Amino acid sequence: MKHILAVYDVDPVYAARFAEVVNQKEKIPFEVVAFSSIERLRAFAAEHPVKLLLLGEHVPAEEKESIRAEKVILLSDNGGKPVSPSVPCVYKYQSSDAIVREVMTWYGESPGELPEVSGRGLAKVLGVYSPVGRCLKTSFALTMGKLLAQEERVLYLNLEEFSGLSVLMKEEYKSDLSDLLYFYNGGSYNSLRLSSVVHTMGELDYIPPVRYPEDLDQAGEEAIAGLIRAIAGESAYDTLVVDIGSGRRTALSVMKLCRVIYMPIREDPVSLAKLKELEQYFSQTGNGMLRERIKRLKLPYHGSFGRGDYIDQLLWGELGDYVRQLLRGSSVGG
Repeated sequence: MKHILAVYDVDPVYAARFAEVVNQKEKIPFEVVAFSSIERLRAFAAEHPVKLLLLGEHVPAEEKESIRAEKVILLSDNGGKPVSPSVPCVYKYQSSDAIVREVMTWYGESPGELPEVSGRGLAKVLGVYSPVGRCLKTSFALTMGKLLAQEERVLYLNLEEFSGLSVLMKEEYKSDLSDLLYFYNGGSYNSLRLSSVVHTMGELDYIPPVRYPEDLDQAGEEAIAGLIRAIAGESAYDTLVVDIGSGRRTALSVMKLCRVIYMPIREDPVSLAKLKELEQYFSQTGNGMLRERIKRLKLPYHGSFGRGDYIDQLLWGELGDYVRQLLRGSSVGG
């Protein structure tokens, strides 16, 4: 059974909409329950354990104290500035995703008994890797992730040193993959930590990439592969799309987790020579079985786009059509 996250604000419409949106997305291991009156909340809390309570800051103090809840976080309308030094607060007039990340960050500091995750079994891991540069690898990975996310729960991870994602998304991230690797190496990773980091682009969830390339080296390939394995086994995602970077040892460790490794290629002499060396490396290191998981792809050229969202436009160009055929099982690639 999921733990209860109760929401009450003097504006009942706000609480109801927040609960509806968060429950629909199923991003956190809580059931969000909205209350239109303090009396109903008090009666509910008297009979059901409320693990986490989001409470409007304008609720009178005596009413706040009458509610039984394990942890309380205030919904602030003054920019998230602390109302009380002993009670955390989040800014209420931001996206529901941003509120969820902040709330899970607060709760994840001392979660006690972890809430149950409604997992769907072990998520399949799809890798995207190529030793060839300028081959639309990331564009392909994002397109595939967004198309898969129309039918199932998908999480996109980028393991490149410089992904360009923050520029494409026009966003500065407060937390990212670096934080999850830190928690994993310190033994404090859990589903709440994951929820505190995950962002969305449409229906596709993603973890912002590391903020500094050195973070990947410091974490080590075992931790990176271990974190991916933990997410696949302990989260509610059906599929993980992993955009694998160029680090040799990390790439090899992650590729071993992948059911399929999609490999965009080019056919100029230098690119073909790199692919040949990769196959030789697999054979020489006892990893020849990885060749059977690789699906080579000759991606279509796509022209320049207008001023709109580049990632969304990928879906409706040649690359989007190509990936749709690929996912339907048509004979594209090699």
